Amino acid sequence: MDTPLSHRVQSIKPSPTIAVTARAAELRAAGKDIISLSAGEPDFDTPEHIKEAAIQALKKGQTKYTAVDGTATLKCAIIDKFTRENNLLYNNKQVTVACGAKHSLYNLFQAVLNPGDEVIIPAPYWVSYPDMAKLAGAKPVIIQTTIADNFKITPEKLQNAISDTTRMFVINSPSNPAGASYSENELQGLGSVLRDHPDILLVTDDIYEHILWGEDKFTNIVNACPDLYARTIVVNGVSKAYSMTGWRIGYAAGSEAIIKGMNKIQSQSTSNPTSIAQAAAAAALNGDQTYIHESTHIFKERHDFVLKSLQDIDGIECVASAGTFYSFPNMNGLIEQRNGINNDIDLAEFFLEQAEVAMVPGSAFGVPGCMRISFATSMEKLQTSMARIKAVL
Repeated sequence: MDTPLSHRVQSIKPSPTIAVTARAAELRAAGKDIISLSAGEPDFDTPEHIKEAAIQALKKGQTKYTAVDGTATLKCAIIDKFTRENNLLYNNKQVTVACGAKHSLYNLFQAVLNPGDEVIIPAPYWVSYPDMAKLAGAKPVIIQTTIADNFKITPEKLQNAISDTTRMFVINSPSNPAGASYSENELQGLGSVLRDHPDILLVTDDIYEHILWGEDKFTNIVNACPDLYARTIVVNGVSKAYSMTGWRIGYAAGSEAIIKGMNKIQSQSTSNPTSIAQAAAAAALNGDQTYIHESTHIFKERHDFVLKSLQDIDGIECVASAGTFYSFPNMNGLIEQRNGINNDIDLAEFFLEQAEVAMVPGSAFGVPGCMRISFATSMEKLQTSMARIKAVL
């Protein structure tokens, strides 16, 4: 007997990035030498002092339940981090810890959205934002951008997307997949629009905060518009900055009432994040930050190589990323040139089969014709993959 699935689960799709990873693994198992440029995680190991903190937590017996919203030690480390690095002040009741920044966002959407609410999401977007909104019964409203916009929205586009049922605006800077970063002036421009709509909740996903280069220092919308503090939720985590993707620790800060609602959702789903991972995350935030600077320098070198390689290929248009470990080239020119390739999904399959290089189609991020290329892998593999791409073209 077929068991019918809920309308809720039928309204969403599996993660495209996970699907590409699975397809690449399938081809590897068949004997193909696949190089994956699809991974959304640093290729470096977690720093030793962070791993040692987890070992010590195990030895001390820190293997029991913790408070649903995180240990006092980790929450203090998060509060100190916000004060030290972002000039943002929060108290203990304004901070909550979850099983990754993704989990924090999911809890937030579930805690504040109702059926009929609209969530404004700029494209390209991280693949989970629209489906998280749908799972909460809300409607994603997508603002389209192009490579000519450097994949950033304008105040005018934001204003045009707002309706009487807009409940939330989500911004991710530096962004996955484009690597675009909003300047303080650009954020102030968006803030000038949002200021006139006091019922809209703002969500700033700062997970790539530390993987940033260029002249502009990291700034989020609360830094740029302090008067929006009360209705902004800041989401972050240790996954990208400290190469701790598998540890699953994220956090959020904002209004006490909203944080309390998020804790209620978490108490009826996962309960507390892993106790040992929380000890490691506290060590990451409180400890030596050398790793961040060293890894960001390496990512920048890889970025420069990939950018130049892509710009040298006829039919590919690519602009520099301001951060993250992604490039997001427009490949519509290639699609138009090649017989039998009708879209970015066909092109991704072509590269996977012919060049043995895996990447994620831009349609997964709301911008068909582009391709997300991760340079979170060794320079040797990047050189080989770029050579393969050029060879099959």
